[in-house]
Amino acid sequence: MNKGIYIATLESDSGKSLVTLGLMRTLLGKTAKVGYFRPIIDEDKKGGKDNHLDTVLSYFSVDLPYENAYAFKRNEIIQKRNKGKSGEIIDTIIRKYKELEEQFDFILVEGSDFSGEGSVFEFDVNVHIAKNLGLPAILVASGKNKTKDELAGSLQLAYTTFVEKDVNVMAMIANKINPKNLDLIKKELRIFLPDEVEVFAIPRVETLANPTLKEIVEELEGEVLFGKEFLSNQTGSFGVGAMQLRNYITHLKDNSLVITPGDRADIILGALQANVSSNYPRISGIILTGGLKPEASILKLIDGLSQIVPIISVKDGTFSVTNRVGSIKPNIYADSIPKIQTSISTFEKYVSFEQLAQRLINFQPKGITPRMFQYGLITRARQQKKHIVLPEGTDDRILIAAARLSAIDIVDITLLGDQAKIKEKITNLGVPVELDLDKVNIVNPVESEHFDDYVKTFYELRKHKNVNMDIARDWMSDVSYFGTMMIYKGHADGMVSGAVHTTQHTILPALQFIKTKPGVSVVSSVFFMCLEDRVSIFGDCAINPNPTSEELAEIAISSAESSAAFGIEPKIAMLSYSSGTSGKGADVDRVRKATEIVKEKRPDLKIEGPIQYDAAVDITVGKSKLPDSDVAGQASVLIFPDLNTGNNTYKAVQRETGALAIGPMLQGLNKPVNDLSRGCTVDDIFNTVIITAIQAQGI
Repeated sequence: MNKGIYIATLESDSGKSLVTLGLMRTLLGKTAKVGYFRPIIDEDKKGGKDNHLDTVLSYFSVDLPYENAYAFKRNEIIQKRNKGKSGEIIDTIIRKYKELEEQFDFILVEGSDFSGEGSVFEFDVNVHIAKNLGLPAILVASGKNKTKDELAGSLQLAYTTFVEKDVNVMAMIANKINPKNLDLIKKELRIFLPDEVEVFAIPRVETLANPTLKEIVEELEGEVLFGKEFLSNQTGSFGVGAMQLRNYITHLKDNSLVITPGDRADIILGALQANVSSNYPRISGIILTGGLKPEASILKLIDGLSQIVPIISVKDGTFSVTNRVGSIKPNIYADSIPKIQTSISTFEKYVSFEQLAQRLINFQPKGITPRMFQYGLITRARQQKKHIVLPEGTDDRILIAAARLSAIDIVDITLLGDQAKIKEKITNLGVPVELDLDKVNIVNPVESEHFDDYVKTFYELRKHKNVNMDIARDWMSDVSYFGTMMIYKGHADGMVSGAVHTTQHTILPALQFIKTKPGVSVVSSVFFMCLEDRVSIFGDCAINPNPTSEELAEIAISSAESSAAFGIEPKIAMLSYSSGTSGKGADVDRVRKATEIVKEKRPDLKIEGPIQYDAAVDITVGKSKLPDSDVAGQASVLIFPDLNTGNNTYKAVQRETGALAIGPMLQGLNKPVNDLSRGCTVDDIFNTVIITAIQAQGI
């Protein structure tokens, strides 16, 4: 079951709050525990809480601390973007959202407000967040001061952008529409939207479009002279009382806000009298400008009236005050109960939620983003802490990665090597490491208490290969053999090596005595290729130079199992220089035969082959070449026909697109041993250790 939905808008003042309040009420009628999350909030001008977040949490009594209901304040986002820490932003948002997923049955996520500095980036930011959270979206836009074509055009552009980023748009809401144009705008939107996207139109509600006296007082920093208990009064129109009273009162309208200099006692008293007269409209309040207050006798007269409205004194002049009142964007506060109830009733009247609710329950996100994938890796590794040995304990990159891993306490680490040399390295590296030696185990193989036992064990395992005790002692002095034996004996759960050593040096000990899993004859590898908007599995790009059809089939099956184990639905593309039945030649025939073997052994797997790379990953090309395929254009597991093709392709994709390549992860061994490239980065080591720890959990 899907657990959330993302409300996004195109602009400020869209009326998104109405949709949030209405949707919260509807969800609470269908789901026991509904959470609320805002990735980015605005701070109150006085440094207090975000008003809208506080309103939703308090009105609906959401059992959630305020600090847990958002990820960043707007100014924090700007600072991190300026420092090039955009990745840290989305990582934190994912983490905080996932924490809420564990607490609630469903989560309503509301996008940013497009207000203040940095708003030019917000649309793309909201698309990116929705994509990385794997949530469907509801798009909201305002029809205020827009033609029909302008509103439809902006919504069409927004819809296209979300869909191109693989964000499912479930509904589109045109808000603040002239009541007579509701059906017209829905027909206009339906022209470019598919049938499965719900379309709603909500009219402009005047009582929500104007500020309360409370908002006006806060904006103008006014002093309330009378009627403090009526600051929730809703304003309608507003006008300046500058003409003579007999003329001014004819201009009063329902809920008028009277703006007049503080020394105009005639306007003040006349407006108050009109408010209680059955022949004139009621007024919402009076603003006294210029810092002027009525004389004591007038104040005494007002104080004795039986009916009163808020009377507020401000320092600015009449012209300035009038302009500022006109620019106030109304908000809904926790104590604005009439506004909240109006919002909910309006939503329920114009938005039919039944079909949308069913689609939400059945929704499954497309694929998994790189950031979500990496978050999932860390979460899974933390569930069952494993012990990983790193034989190359004096390499700078290994030490820095070990420091990062120990800092988040995600795995237990053993470094192999001379303890004095490792400590000297750490001292020389300084700040980048900050490795707490109390949190890692440093072992010199020849000085280990287990050394003699390991030598004897290796001798027993390999004596049929003419290995004697002296040879066994020599091999156990080697860090790769010693680290592998730690795994064999149960003193470690997995090993990561290859930053200094060759692939053969890393893998050979594992092949000699850890061996392959039952039914597996080929040890192969995969890379998790974290592209901009998806994670793909590339195999085999590190181990087997020229696999046979049978070996290719086994690599494909192992890679599909790895894909599923890490939360990526396997759709296998068996790559070649030809797609379908058109190509001929030994190489393409080998791939075609491998595909048939997989279909025979694992009919449950979705597989296509032979198929070219572009047809495998590009939906347009895929459907043109193989229109009936379940894999073409949407492959998640790409199997290369040989090592030359695979290794060059993964490196080309990595370098040209900036993709993060996590791996290689070896498949088929009884216990996990993973090989690094000698050109690996600290991030490569960090991610490979985490993957190894997850493998050790028995996936």
